Formats: sequence, C-alpha cells, structure tokens
Amino acid sequence: MEKIIIGKIVNAVGLKGEVKVYCYTDRKERFEELERVYVEDTPYPIANVRYQANVAILRLEGIDDRNQAEAQKGKNVSILESDLERLPEDTYYVRDLLGIAVADEEGRVLGSLSDVVQSSAQDLYEIKLESGKKILLPAVREFVLSVDMENRTMNVKLPEGLLDL
Repeated sequence: MEKIIIGKIVNAVGLKGEVKVYCYTDRKERFEELERVYVEDTPYPIANVRYQANVAILRLEGIDDRNQAEAQKGKNVSILESDLERLPEDTYYVRDLLGIAVADEEGRVLGSLSDVVQSSAQDLYEIKLESGKKILLPAVREFVLSVDMENRTMNVKLPEGLLDL
C-alpha cells in the first residue's frame, strides 16, 4: 500500500524522545486520530500528541530519548493511503489533481495542472500550458467549472487577458 507524506521531522524536543513535525496537512490535529505513523519506512505507534504553534510534537513508541529523536531529524513522516480521510464531494487531495488535463470552456486542452499553491486566501492552480508557459488560476467556482476525476480532466473559465500576460 502506498504511503502518503504528511510532514517532516524538523527537530527533537526535550529529553524524552519527542519529535517536532512540520505538518504538510491543513489539519495538524489529524495526528490525534492516527494510531501510527511511518518515519521513512519504519512504523511507530503514536504515544502522545501535543502542539506548539503550527507544528505537532509527537511522542513515538520506540523513540525514547533525545539522541534517538535527533537521529530522526530531516526524515519524512507518512501514513498509509488507507489512513487518508474521506473528503467531502468536490474536494480533492492535491496528489490526485496533479497532472490532470486542463481544458477551457469549449473543451480545448490548455495544458495540465502542475502544482497547487496553498495560500491563506485561496488555493491557486498552477497550469503548465502546452507552450511551456505557466499560469496561476484561483481555485474558485467562478473559474473552475468542473473536475472529472474519472477522466482526469478539469474545465476552467480563464479570466480575460490571463493568457496574454
């Protein structure tokens, strides 16, 4: 089963083996709902979770002192694909959107979705045009008309003049 990276260990905390995890998820509280995480390929049951600003502090079973915690610094934290939350309708994981074909209102293929830039106001879809040029499109209903995950296509309405920039 595929593993999904949800964070990175950025430091050790204290003397008892806790690790500070920079979260890639939009809900750091997700760690409270998990029984275990993987650090690289090694599974670790979660013994305790707490928070410090925008990071999670995890106490992982089997990492019992600061030296062991420091040895994990820089490593990815993952979960199994089966541990992913079910999303509401018309909501997608970024990993599922990447590479999807993007077409205009008339069905002409413009290019593909190459990245999702997550910001505080709204997400921006980075679309790599067939010409190689990249444009950013706000991920809002006004511009994103439909997403067909089965056929891996997205239909969009581009703001006037966007392609001329």
